[in-house]
Amino acid sequence: MSFKTPKKIENFSGSEEIMAASISEPEDKILDIALRPKNWQEYIGQERIKNGLKILLEAAKLRQEPVDHLLFYGPAGLGKTTLAYIIAKEMSASLKITSGPAIEKIGDLASILTNLSPGDVLFIDEVHRLNKTIGEVLYPAMENRTLDIIIGKGPSARTIQLELPPFSLIAATTRIGLLSGPLRSRFGATFRLDFYENQDIEKIITRSAELLNVPIEKEAVKIIALSSRATPRTANRLLKRCRDYAQVKAGGILNKDVAEEALKMMEIDEKGLETTDRRLLEILIDKFEGGPVGLQTLAAAASEENDTIEDIYEPYLMQLGLINRTPKGRVATKRAYEHLGRPYPHEQTIKLL
Repeated sequence: MSFKTPKKIENFSGSEEIMAASISEPEDKILDIALRPKNWQEYIGQERIKNGLKILLEAAKLRQEPVDHLLFYGPAGLGKTTLAYIIAKEMSASLKITSGPAIEKIGDLASILTNLSPGDVLFIDEVHRLNKTIGEVLYPAMENRTLDIIIGKGPSARTIQLELPPFSLIAATTRIGLLSGPLRSRFGATFRLDFYENQDIEKIITRSAELLNVPIEKEAVKIIALSSRATPRTANRLLKRCRDYAQVKAGGILNKDVAEEALKMMEIDEKGLETTDRRLLEILIDKFEGGPVGLQTLAAAASEENDTIEDIYEPYLMQLGLINRTPKGRVATKRAYEHLGRPYPHEQTIKLL
């Protein structure tokens, strides 16, 4: 039995040649590929995870078998996909990439699994968005390397079992709590990626500037790093936009003043908060008197999706201590009031008493 391979899947080989982008691809995508670390030496930060993975990979090589199934979780933009690329390269394996939303039915997953070659690495991003029924098909595939397919319907239905080649599944999620216990338990190792230290973000910006041939001063690196939300993806995005501003307004030289002007134009403040971040805080404080307020109500008031707030904005706001998440809902902290230049109501109450 054969299955048609879905279109929503990318192939990656350990060789560097295949990582070169097509000339027809958008410039930002070409640059993102160019900036992506290709080995452990280029991958900055997350030392605890790197050290753990190096041991796992070396042990797998000594046994001459695929590395165990791995689960990465944490906020978006911290390097989960990049780790999958590096692992595949270190194992001299082919990497196939898909995502939870792209796997819409069991046949899609069956197609991907049956087209794997021995030793392949399958990377599933946003694995928490896999349909529960589809996720259950992964259980025997991960545990026994078998795929159970039901043919037909009703009393005449029958099950056939397909053998799968040895492979490694790497999954990434920003919402590990949405994964079922049985799925989580089938991963050999689970790693949490944390927000980056500012010094590591500065190293990433310096490296990226060199790759992009951007003349940048140390003070500009520090300014951009402070506004990068402790996230490499954001750091590279801001560097590219500041580079654009420098080329148009400052003869291509990216110094402290140019970086500050570029970030001001993008309405990004010194803590890395963007317009939507500040709007969420303003809604919490002005409309709901600081909270608590439920996620759905906050999302409706801000005209944002629940998942967008929970995955993109909330983790960093909580990291900065600007909001707290309580059983009753989101609450703006004293720091949030101070950041927006608002009087903290609790202090006013104390003064009145």
